[in-house]
Amino acid sequence: MAFQLTSRAFKDGGMIPPHYTADGEDVSPPLEWKDAPKGTKTFALICDDPDAPGGSFAHWVIFNVPANMTQFPEAFPSLKSLPNGTRQGLNDFGSTGYQGPAPPGGTHRYYFKLFALTAVLDLEGDVKKAQLERSLLRRIIGQAELMGKYQRAQ
Repeated sequence: MAFQLTSRAFKDGGMIPPHYTADGEDVSPPLEWKDAPKGTKTFALICDDPDAPGGSFAHWVIFNVPANMTQFPEAFPSLKSLPNGTRQGLNDFGSTGYQGPAPPGGTHRYYFKLFALTAVLDLEGDVKKAQLERSLLRRIIGQAELMGKYQRAQ
């Protein structure tokens, strides 16, 4: 079986409901994954918008998710660290945790990329997307992806 990332809130390539955006409650969507590769020690997730005017824009940076986790519930807490070791970095809005779509115009794509890793990442401080991506190198043993779209009402 292939490593898969899904959501009850929207299908891959489908529209993200406003509830999970700046136009709604702005809470993270529920995410589930299965069939992680053998040898997975932790997971990391990056959610970004490659269609942002200034280039790729990070909406969520999360890492050191324990290998025994298989989901993020809706409205995952925006805490820098959780008791189970999960850590969250800074999104490009400058805050910790998830901040949803708020495109300035047109339909944007939002990629939720889940990485299966061979190690716990030794990262301190306010970790940003670029720093996490550098730390992932040579530790990725699997990747699952879910893409949703969003366009603000005119």
